Amino acid sequence: MLQITILIMIGISTIMSANIELNVGDTAPDFSLIDQHGKEHKLSDYFGEKIVLYFYPKDNTPGCTKEACSIRDNFTLFEENNIIVFGISYDSPSSHKKFAEKYNLPFILLSDSSKSVAKLYNSNGWLIAKRNTFLIGRNGKIFKIYKNVDVTTHTEDILNDFSELENLKE
Repeated sequence: MLQITILIMIGISTIMSANIELNVGDTAPDFSLIDQHGKEHKLSDYFGEKIVLYFYPKDNTPGCTKEACSIRDNFTLFEENNIIVFGISYDSPSSHKKFAEKYNLPFILLSDSSKSVAKLYNSNGWLIAKRNTFLIGRNGKIFKIYKNVDVTTHTEDILNDFSELENLKE
């Protein structure tokens, strides 16, 4: 019985880690998720825009709050540069709504309670999403991937990388 249990656990672990690795230059995988207001967002509807997809572990935790508030505090720069921001975690739309209201977050928080989008982006963890970010150009292609983000410098890094992309005339 113990051997069967171990084999099942190994099988589940293998399935969880069998994500397809995304690379710079790949077209961002399309998805549809619900935001904190119950509105559905389909990623491909935003192709033609500059997009930030940032996966984060959990609403109202210290690192996630610091990251979200940093984006909030610099949100005018995102708006001035026509950059759309999507925060994604496993939390429910109602949890996202409370989080956004508590910290006056002006951007979209998407609920990936099925963990399917995190899996598409190789950002899925067992209980929480991994803290990864994907920058997507107007052409719908990923041009920058951040793994294991430093929340203290992340907003600045994102804005600098979009600025460099603009200088290269995407």
